[in-house]
Amino acid sequence: MSQQRGRPTARPEDDWWGQLYDVSTGDTGPSTAPDSLDDRFASVRNTVRERPDPPGFPVPPDTPTLPILPVVPARRPAPEPAAGPDYVGSGPPTYDPEPTVLPAAGPGEPDESVADTVLDGARYGSWTLRSVSSRGDSARYRGEPRRDAVLTARFGSGEHALVLVSMATGARTTPQAHLAAAEACRWIGRAVGRSHRRLAEDLRAARRADLKAGLHRLTGRSLGRLRASAAERGAEPGEYTATLRCLLLPADPRCRTRVFFGVGEGGLFLLRDGAWRDIEPGEADEEPPESPGPAPGPFRFQVSLARPGDALLMCTPGLAEPLRGEPALSAYLSRRWSGRRAPGLAAFLADARVRVKGYADDRTAAAVWEA
Repeated sequence: MSQQRGRPTARPEDDWWGQLYDVSTGDTGPSTAPDSLDDRFASVRNTVRERPDPPGFPVPPDTPTLPILPVVPARRPAPEPAAGPDYVGSGPPTYDPEPTVLPAAGPGEPDESVADTVLDGARYGSWTLRSVSSRGDSARYRGEPRRDAVLTARFGSGEHALVLVSMATGARTTPQAHLAAAEACRWIGRAVGRSHRRLAEDLRAARRADLKAGLHRLTGRSLGRLRASAAERGAEPGEYTATLRCLLLPADPRCRTRVFFGVGEGGLFLLRDGAWRDIEPGEADEEPPESPGPAPGPFRFQVSLARPGDALLMCTPGLAEPLRGEPALSAYLSRRWSGRRAPGLAAFLADARVRVKGYADDRTAAAVWEA
């Protein structure tokens, strides 16, 4: 190489980069067609791979470099949705969030065992239903059965169908509490099933007085059956008993009447315009159910006229108490459940089980979204 102005000058036979881009360079291939830029680059690349650069060969400072691009797949998988919180409030609850100890099953009565969690749902006309019953943290830790029970049933068909959701909670610290709760749901289910045609007609006609009288009578009879079962089992009526909450939903899309009835504690809430309203009926004007002996509480009755965008929530004390007592849970569920679109079953379960420190009872809830 010769020196010019202190810089090395490449020999013509070594100026391969300039020759690559020089349009005056003749075609040296066997084809009569002129070489393209890609053809020339491929030839140079192969030559460089086969012949190493001479020692000390200088690379011109203005030589362009080709960036190495990452290989991007044609379709990327959608990111996983962010999981909801395990708990809200001042700190984590005491117990583990997942089931631990199974409840003990009697040697001769394994069919009386209840699952840790049950989940259901439906959609008719303008409304969508989600229901869940889940064992509380305390019962999971101690290996106790779920004291809450839930029943979802449809009677009739077409627009004349009537959907019943019933939930019950057995007496605390009672060995047969889960059996009493399940039996209370069965008895009220049978009673409503036998009278579903008349009840559906009263719903469509908005006959509030007839509905209240009829459901008061059916509730009293069901509790009476429960007390008869207590005697058969050799249990005290105050032990083999349960609170009971029910919701009637007509399948007729033209009927916007929703009826709640039952006895005992729990919660009934309306989510409208992003805010919760506690619509639990008071006890002042209510009457005891028509059944002998002590009752879990006065008969409760409430009628709600649904509007598009509403969400109606009925629940046992396990969810009603933290919803009333922990603003963070109320705010979270308000954000999650506002709107006309109901969550899927898995999402509803995840929302309903968000825990709060100090509240470890079973949770049972039924929510209805109005389109």
